[in-house]
This record gives sequence, structure tokens and C-alpha cells, in this order.
Amino acid sequence: MKNNYKLYILLSFFLLSCGVKNNLEVTGTLTDDQLLDTVQYHSFQYFWDGAEPVSGAARERFHEDNIYPSSDSNIVATGAAGFGLMGIISGIDRKFVSRKKGVERLTKILVYLKNAERFHGAWPHWMVGETGKVKPFSKFDDGGDLVETSFVAQGLICVKQYFKNGNPEERELSALADELWKGIDFDWYRNGKNVLYWHWSPQNQWKMNFPVKGFNECLIMYVMGAASPTHGIDKIVYDEGWAMSGEIKSPRSYKDITLQFFHQGNAPNGGPLFWSHYSFLGLNPNGLKDAYGDYGLEAKNQALINYQWCVDNPLNHKGYGANSWGLTSSYSILGYAGHAPQKGKDLGVIAPTAAISSIVYTPEQSLAAMRHWYEKKKDKVWGKYGFYDAFSETANWYVPRYLGIDKGPEVVMIENYRSGLLWKLFMQDEDVQAGLKKLGFQSPYLKK
Repeated sequence: MKNNYKLYILLSFFLLSCGVKNNLEVTGTLTDDQLLDTVQYHSFQYFWDGAEPVSGAARERFHEDNIYPSSDSNIVATGAAGFGLMGIISGIDRKFVSRKKGVERLTKILVYLKNAERFHGAWPHWMVGETGKVKPFSKFDDGGDLVETSFVAQGLICVKQYFKNGNPEERELSALADELWKGIDFDWYRNGKNVLYWHWSPQNQWKMNFPVKGFNECLIMYVMGAASPTHGIDKIVYDEGWAMSGEIKSPRSYKDITLQFFHQGNAPNGGPLFWSHYSFLGLNPNGLKDAYGDYGLEAKNQALINYQWCVDNPLNHKGYGANSWGLTSSYSILGYAGHAPQKGKDLGVIAPTAAISSIVYTPEQSLAAMRHWYEKKKDKVWGKYGFYDAFSETANWYVPRYLGIDKGPEVVMIENYRSGLLWKLFMQDEDVQAGLKKLGFQSPYLKK
């Protein structure tokens, strides 16, 4: 039955991609494995069928209703491209695509990244698909983005490890991945201080002025910086920057679910849920501890608080509950917004990626939400690449649109839940191991 169902998924998407209406129906209720196959496969296709055609990398966005800002359809999003590298590895391992085709696509993407504009080794937030030139993200954000670049580095490490013992073509791909990530000059982005800065550009220098401190999605930037054997940072940069000389410790709780860390913006119940996703697609948080706290516990409890807030529904939004939850940064009724479990940040908008990508922390709650949306609301929230980015029952707002930065964690975290594949690849890397040890981390995955 399971093999037949996988054939159904492949055939149905083939028909869809050819413009043929899919009249096949699966009778009965999907098993959990079948549901995960379905969600993971269609989300993977965002990075395969839906990729920007010249670069092969992930688009910033895709709108099924064909409503785009005038110049967005060819824009590569650097962070989403990094997540896409990991998603394609998952697709190869799940046999969604052949290994040969996967290697060809990954090589295409990495050659594009090699030739794209870089700023002291860092890629910009957005790139033009056809040229690799920077597309300014905002008025002064027209240079290197070290956070988005670190998401790429996380993916490059996984590519390096997955193919390092393969055939000559695969070993060449592995070597290119290693070369690219080692070209990132993390030390430059200190700006001479013991903290890492998010942005730098030749035109505007440090004008964005964003030193990264406190818990958010950026832990991976410090880990990659410490791991770099070419342009690394010392532990003091982590201690004084990320950990705020110990002030990152900020214990509090919601319904007896505790948080240990200061969340950027003083979020009382945790920030947008992607903060517990993006850094941990390769970096395994389970058992990951340092002098300041337990990152696995923080990530899990942030997800549990997010879930419990939606169950409690203190603002009385329509449609919230145990089977429909998840607040994170996503499309929103009046544009992009950083939704979080607090008054003023909870706008009645559910983003499926929040619950789906939390499956490694909240498997029962995440599966319940996926099943409810797929079985009860599919006509409103599901399209070519799986669940749409966000919706609101309160506002009766449903738009058939996707964001690459939100689709990537769905593919990767489902895979980590099912097999731990990306966690295993990343955590076995010798540079990553050295970086974690340099920062004083403990982890069951660190070799003695």
C-alpha cells in the first residue's frame, strides 16, 4: 500500500506539472506516513519544479494567482536557497528525484553561487536569478547579509557531507560546497567588535547597524563563524555578542512552560516560531547545551507555548485550536508580519509552516494540524506546492501564495523527524564539531 501511495503522489504531480487535471483520488484516511509523504513531496517541489530557472535556486516567492510585485518573479532568496540545498538532499534520499538529477541541480546552484556577487564572502539577501547580481532588499541593504549566508553555509555543509564519498562528479560537488562556505569572512562582519553584524555593503558600509544579540534565528551564524577554519571568530565574540555577556539568560514561563533566553524584542512568550527552526535545520538542538542554557529545551518549549497560546486563544480568533495553530513571520492580511503569541503580534493569522516545521518538537500537535488542514480545509489552504504560506479564518482571508523561506523548513524538518538525515550530515562535519567545542557546547553528537 505504501509503495502504491508513493507512486500515486509521483503520478499526480506529473499530471499536474503537465497541465493535466488529476482525477485520481485516494480512498480512506491517509496514514501518518502517507500524510507526511504528501506534504513533504509537494513542499519539496517548490525547490525543484518551482525553482528560478536560470540559477536552479529557490525563488523568493511564488503566487499561484500570478499577482507579483513587478520585479519579484526572478528573485533568488539566499536563505531559501540554502534551505533548498537541504531540501534537495532530502528529495534525493526519498527518491523524489534521481541522485543523478539531484547532483546536476545542486551543481548548477553551487556554480551560480560561486559566480554571484559576494561581499567579503557573504551573499546578499536577494539576487537576480539571471545574473547573480545583488537585488537590494531595502534602501541600505544592498550588500552582504551574513545571516542569510549562514543559512546557505548550513546547507553547503550538508552537501559536502552527503556527497564526499561518491563518484567523481559527486566528490567535485562536495569539494565546491566546502570551498564556498570556507570563503565566508565571518571575522570581517565583527566590524572590529566582539559581536557579529548582520549587514555590510560597499556603498553603505555598516549603516544598517544590526549587531546580532540574544535568541532569534541567528545562532547558526555564530556556530558557523566559530567553525570556519579560514575566517573564524573567537569564543569571546559569541559570549559578548550572542550571549550578551550572560544577559541572554532571561527565565520566564507561560502556563508552566519555561523559556530560558532573552528573545529579541523582549517577546514575553517567545518570538515568531521560525526562531526555533532556521538555525536547527542542520544543527541538532537535542542535547545541545552551553553555559547559558539548553537549546533543545528552548526550541521545544517555544513551540509548546506557541501551540498552547493558540489553544487558549486569549484574543478569541476564529479557527484557533489544538488542530489549527502556529504563529510565525509570514504573509499577513496587510502584508508580511512577524506573528507571535502576544497581544499586538497575534493578528489572527495562522502560518502552516510554524506547526509543520515544529514536528521535531511537537509531533502529535503538528500531525494533528496537518491532518486537519489537509482533510478539512484543503480547498482553501492547499495548492501545487503544498500548504499555502498563511491564512486567517477570522478575516476569511485565503491567498494561494508561497514564500521560499517558509517552505524550506517544512521539507527539512519533516525529514529530520522521519530520519534525522540533515542533522546527521551537519553534526558529523569536522569543522562544525570543532566550532561547537570552541564555543563550549555539549552535545551527544560531539566526538571526544
